[in-house]
Amino acid sequence: MSSSTPAPATLILARHGQTVWHAENRYAGSSDIDLTPTGVEQAGLLAEWAALARPEALYCSPIRRAQETIAPTREALGTAVTTVADLREQDFGVAEGRTIGELAAENPRLVADFRADPVAHHFPGGESPLTVAARGAAALRGIAADNPGRTVLVVAHNTLIRVSLCALIGVPVNTYRAVFPQLSNGTLTQLRLGADPAAPAALLSFNVPIAGEIAVRRGQG
Repeated sequence: MSSSTPAPATLILARHGQTVWHAENRYAGSSDIDLTPTGVEQAGLLAEWAALARPEALYCSPIRRAQETIAPTREALGTAVTTVADLREQDFGVAEGRTIGELAAENPRLVADFRADPVAHHFPGGESPLTVAARGAAALRGIAADNPGRTVLVVAHNTLIRVSLCALIGVPVNTYRAVFPQLSNGTLTQLRLGADPAAPAALLSFNVPIAGEIAVRRGQG
């Protein structure tokens, strides 16, 4: 890296806490859904981790479940949160508020096509994962550009994170369900990222439980 090239940022991507729909494995997408008690506990664990890790900046999706997840961290650190509209979750159209099983019972072909290729056959009325990947990756590149050499916490969403990672590391977006099959609520994913879209992104960890990271920080892991 030349002296004129800004150092990459380290982005810690946190999936928001569990909501009442996620507890039932329902698509939440663009809907505003309440956190469960487990989700509130996960938000508290994120604040506990942040008090140990001391991220230097905080960013968040505008959707309420993400805002409520980062709120205890904001209070613990006394750091303002920058809300980025393009970090919002994918709109799932007809799937919002429904489980994959409910959709399959009503329209088996719809679900079979989605599972075969979630880009070519994304849910009617919703966003294309390609659009979500482009806006999510651009948002993360922008955050990295604004924070060279810093560690930044970003609270966002399941599909948004997975498709953005595909775009950033050069994996076809239509494989996101196979390449990243699960991203649990209240987990951390670490990414090293520069502002230059031609520069490679480095995925350092994925879907790591916050409690485990707290234990490591305390020397208990």
